[in-house]
Amino acid sequence: MNKAELIAQIAEDAGITKTQANASLDSFVTAVTKTLKKGDKVTLVGFGTFSVTKRAARNGRNPQTGAVIKIKAKKVAKFKAGKELSAKI
Repeated sequence: MNKAELIAQIAEDAGITKTQANASLDSFVTAVTKTLKKGDKVTLVGFGTFSVTKRAARNGRNPQTGAVIKIKAKKVAKFKAGKELSAKI
């Protein structure tokens, strides 16, 4: 499912227009992004938790040449499915 299909499904289920569904989805994504950027986590009971983890710097290899390259440390977004979501899948 892509974003357009998700918007269409939300609009149909909620009985709203696709424009309103798009605005709602964009608002959700923005709110989650801002919260994660602050270092906090977002927990949706029954669905899951969005959080930020730190990935340490490490050495990697260039697959073409085999040369060792340094990969910088960075923060990454993480999602852990909730108990109810896991049970439904």
